[in-house]
Amino acid sequence: MPMWPLSLLVLLPFIGAFVAVCMPEGSRTRPAAVAGLATLAALLLAVSRFGQVRTGEVLRARAAWLPEAGLDLVWRMDGLAWLFSVIVLGVGLLVLVYARYYMSRSDPLGRFFAYMLAFMGSMLGVVLSGNIIQLVVFWELTSLTSFLLIGYWHQRNDARRGARMAFTVTTAGGLCLLAGMLTLGHMAGSYELDAVLKAADRIQAHRLYPTALVLIALGALTKSAQFPFHFWLPHAMAAPTPVSAYLHSATMVKAGVFLLMRLWPVLSGTQEWTWIVGGAGVCTLLLGAFYAIFQHDMKGLLAYSTISHLGLITVLLGIGTQLSVVAAIFHTMNHAVFKASLFMAVGIIDHETGTRDMRILRGLGKVMPFTAALAVVASAAMAGVPLLNGFLSKEMFFAEAALAGGTEDWSMAVAATLMGIFSVAYSLRFIGVFFGPLAHDIPNRPAHQIHEPPRWMRFPVECLVLLCIAVGVLPARTVGAVLAVATRAVLGPNMPEYDLAIWHGFNLPLLMSFVALAGGCVFYVFLRRRANLRQRTDVPVLHHLKGAQAYENIMQWLSLAAAWLIRWTATRRLQPQFRVIVFMLVAAPLLLARPLPAWNPPDLGDFDPRFSLLWLIGAACAVAAAWKAKYHRLAALIMVGGTGIATSISFLWLSAPDLALTQLMVETVTTVLILLGLRWLPLRRAPPGLLARPPASTQFRRARDLLLALAGGLGLAALSHLVLTRPGGRSISDFYVLRALPEGGGANVVNVLLVDFRGFDTMGEITVLGAVALTVYALLRRFRPAPESVAIPLQQANDADPAVRQPPALQAAGGYLMIPAVYMRLLLPVMGTIAAYFFMRGHSLPGGGFVAGLIFATALIVQYMVAGTEWVEAHLRLRPHRWIAWGLATACGTGLGAWLLGYPFLTSHTAHLALPVLGEIHVPSAFVFDLGVFLVVVGSTMLILVALAHQSLRSHRLPPGAARAAAPSALPPAKEIQ
Repeated sequence: MPMWPLSLLVLLPFIGAFVAVCMPEGSRTRPAAVAGLATLAALLLAVSRFGQVRTGEVLRARAAWLPEAGLDLVWRMDGLAWLFSVIVLGVGLLVLVYARYYMSRSDPLGRFFAYMLAFMGSMLGVVLSGNIIQLVVFWELTSLTSFLLIGYWHQRNDARRGARMAFTVTTAGGLCLLAGMLTLGHMAGSYELDAVLKAADRIQAHRLYPTALVLIALGALTKSAQFPFHFWLPHAMAAPTPVSAYLHSATMVKAGVFLLMRLWPVLSGTQEWTWIVGGAGVCTLLLGAFYAIFQHDMKGLLAYSTISHLGLITVLLGIGTQLSVVAAIFHTMNHAVFKASLFMAVGIIDHETGTRDMRILRGLGKVMPFTAALAVVASAAMAGVPLLNGFLSKEMFFAEAALAGGTEDWSMAVAATLMGIFSVAYSLRFIGVFFGPLAHDIPNRPAHQIHEPPRWMRFPVECLVLLCIAVGVLPARTVGAVLAVATRAVLGPNMPEYDLAIWHGFNLPLLMSFVALAGGCVFYVFLRRRANLRQRTDVPVLHHLKGAQAYENIMQWLSLAAAWLIRWTATRRLQPQFRVIVFMLVAAPLLLARPLPAWNPPDLGDFDPRFSLLWLIGAACAVAAAWKAKYHRLAALIMVGGTGIATSISFLWLSAPDLALTQLMVETVTTVLILLGLRWLPLRRAPPGLLARPPASTQFRRARDLLLALAGGLGLAALSHLVLTRPGGRSISDFYVLRALPEGGGANVVNVLLVDFRGFDTMGEITVLGAVALTVYALLRRFRPAPESVAIPLQQANDADPAVRQPPALQAAGGYLMIPAVYMRLLLPVMGTIAAYFFMRGHSLPGGGFVAGLIFATALIVQYMVAGTEWVEAHLRLRPHRWIAWGLATACGTGLGAWLLGYPFLTSHTAHLALPVLGEIHVPSAFVFDLGVFLVVVGSTMLILVALAHQSLRSHRLPPGAARAAAPSALPPAKEIQ
């Protein structure tokens, strides 16, 4: 099928998120309307595909990404994926309508709805992925977006703690899942989901099957909050109620059970599967149900009930029979409906009363009769009361649990009945807030002010409760076709026989249901009278089994271990860190090269004394820089620049003009960067006598550092020589030289290599470059140099430190070097023309986007140095952030353009245009990609240097005592450069 329908289904929420976050603050309607329309459009698109999916057709769409590595972007929709897509979008739409009335106007609602839509799109990516590595990518996106949603009210400690806990646990499981998927793909011989599903026999017979099963199970169990990883889900209740309703019913926690369903045909049917998946499910359903009874927070009760019901679904999948899979899918649907309605009902109560504490709330049915009726029906569905949807799927669970152990082992049936008893007990406690006399001791909310919520706030709850009743009364007509489509996608064409009728006669599952209902009522009455539920603060017997405390202990141990490691290995001094790095550069090749290769002495037949003289000059500059750095940093920086120029000339001598150009421009930008950084460094005072003999400890340190530096340099030189002269080795350069022009459309092999053959690597590099620039900018905006580190004007430095005394001409200028600004400003058009020249010729001659970007950035830096930051920003109106954004968008657009033409991502094409005056022009698509590189390089360089210049000039202009308190806007225009 065409690529766009399934791609659009996943992209619509992300597009809506981008639009919602751009909405102005202060309005609830506009971001909510954008989110609702995007979700509704995606829901209609998904529902429109039911006709194709119902016939058993599997919809597929593919876009080539890395076909040789088996990593293509594949969308795959079968019955199971369709069901979860509709649940994600349908429940999501109702939650968004509900959130419009629940969230306060004071909250940043554009950001809230953007997070919700991004979360929705990530979940759709999980269920629709046709490549298991692609599935893991979206899996981690759900962890990231849920972190943002749980910690939405970041000013609250419990929200930050819950977000960190959920993120840590689920991402750790995601790493295990990635390893498991890589192992699974290795066993199946492909990462395509279709190929994996067809290789069940080969996978289960492979020796790595237990390893893959454990890793994948860890990913699924952590995401679905199964024992022993269940502790993070109750702490996620710090999120806004719409987030809790969505996360617990249709998305985050359902991702784990979806993965188990998706891979059930491949991994199930073994003892390992039954013990791992079934065992975790049994522990979870009992612990979650028992813990729920003793919660005082209504959302906490629902959170533990979610854990229990997810354990129920996991047990059904662990049993491994076909009917148990049908029951698991059916209960997944029912749980999404009644749990979302219950959470939204709790949100209404919290919204109207200001509290969720069941020890305070009572008699709410008198002032909120409609909400009470809806919550009671939804709670009955959760408890498994007949004529509601929860009863049907729970009865199927009882039937499978009774058959799991046969006639000899009834442990599973007993556990299922106990879970049913507990679920009835906590459901009764939940609805207890609606009965009895009306509470008049609610803090900060008089009883006469409690009333029903707005009509449309209650509308989503009404829709879901109506669905609970409709499925409970007419199951075959309402969800029969949907359930059949979803189960066929998992079980294949050989479907088991099952009946969705309300009455199956008197049998063992019906008896277990009535035992659960009666036993739950008796148990609740007993606890209410004997255990005093309103006063108990912990769970009896199991109060010491707290997974959250174990998590906190582990995190504390890790923090202590990290502090110990930093204390013994780290230092704030730069030289010890360099010693470790250089030592590793010397030791690593010696440790890895076993045995050591034979040494081939270099051929000195073509030795040129002029080249050796160039190297001697560079070495002399390096030694002089090391000596001058002790007393005069500016002179040391000049010597370092001389070493860089010698390196550039060496590249040019060795017929590498691209490297020479790049090295020269990098040296220029680096010199400016260090010049600005010198202003941050504290003054260094020269010793009393420059020619005095240093102490013995200083001599030893210098000798040690000299030997280590010589060993590092000689070691790397030897390693490079061995690599270049290895016998029988084949160079990859021939591959690129022969294919650069015919396949890449350019004669400059280096540029074609960067923007064509390895364009994906370059795409990642410029993305990292932009991220680093934004990070440095964000850090420097908030950093203030310490008073003792603030550089003082040069006149004071001359008086205080004779070792750094400046020439009299500079002193006469008041400590500032005056540069004719008019001459320097003329460099901008000249250097801009040079940058354009090198950019246009880069595909066939030395140049390219990276070099051109550095040249143009240098031209802009000169203007900042001459006229000051405020003048340049006022007249040139540069926005480095936008340069980075447009550069990344341009580079990505090049890859997407290849997709639109049916080629793999970032595939290069070449065109020849015949223009009237200019004649024939060679225009490769890599030219546009190179333009993106140019924009990112200019934007990143300017963003870092300008941010550093702001701080440096501020530190120079202001007295040391005022450096910390200065705001960025306090920077005066700097029309001179020191």
